[in-house]
Amino acid sequence: MDMDASVTLQTPTHERTDSRSEAEAESNSQQPLPGRRGSQHMLLDEAIITRHSTRLYLPKPVPRSLLERALALAAHAPSNTNSQAWRLFMVTGSALERLKSGLVSAASEEQRVAQTPVLPEEFKQHRSALGRQVYGEGWKIPREDAVLRNYDFFGAPVGVIVCMSAELVGQAAFSVGMYLQTFLLALTERGVGSCVEISVTGYPDVVRREVGIPDSLSILVGVAVGYEDAEAGVNRIKIDRDGVDKTTVWVDR
Repeated sequence: MDMDASVTLQTPTHERTDSRSEAEAESNSQQPLPGRRGSQHMLLDEAIITRHSTRLYLPKPVPRSLLERALALAAHAPSNTNSQAWRLFMVTGSALERLKSGLVSAASEEQRVAQTPVLPEEFKQHRSALGRQVYGEGWKIPREDAVLRNYDFFGAPVGVIVCMSAELVGQAAFSVGMYLQTFLLALTERGVGSCVEISVTGYPDVVRREVGIPDSLSILVGVAVGYEDAEAGVNRIKIDRDGVDKTTVWVDR
């Protein structure tokens, strides 16, 4: 049972006397609480900062019970009119191997072009900087070879395909995004790495065929999930983030 569910709060009555000294009371007040440093859980800010795109995984399976718990926590994310529009396909085992093989094969065909959105010019500087770090500092192999690893889910034992109803458009995807971020943070707290991948959605026919996704669902993104190979250089690179002053406008008058 979760600690939060097992703790019963008791309100002291006027007749109750407490013989503990003030020093003892102060000492007890400093004991770790659920979600605090010193307990088995991460603080929220730790999980947010710790999570990063893991691009190489250990050949170690992720327990289904762990995945189910993370999914259950993610379901508490907000959604427009409580629509809960997210639909996930958790792909493992031989099914994942077929999906990986199909995607790598499709991406290797010169005549095929991935159906991924074109990035506007103003954002390309970020992609170029990321590419230099991932391919140059992290993988240290030719870009063409490294790109194919996207379609192998970087060797992860779990591949997630995130979808929503094809009848929903635009803003509904924000709800799915909030759900996905919550899922990723829940995985991080449990020591499981992840990498969100737009690339695997570039061949929707392959994904639909191998996973069995109906046309009634739009494929939004893929996610690699597994235990991180901490020794891999590509997992140790630090990606820059724009400061709040560059992304935020404060309006007070």
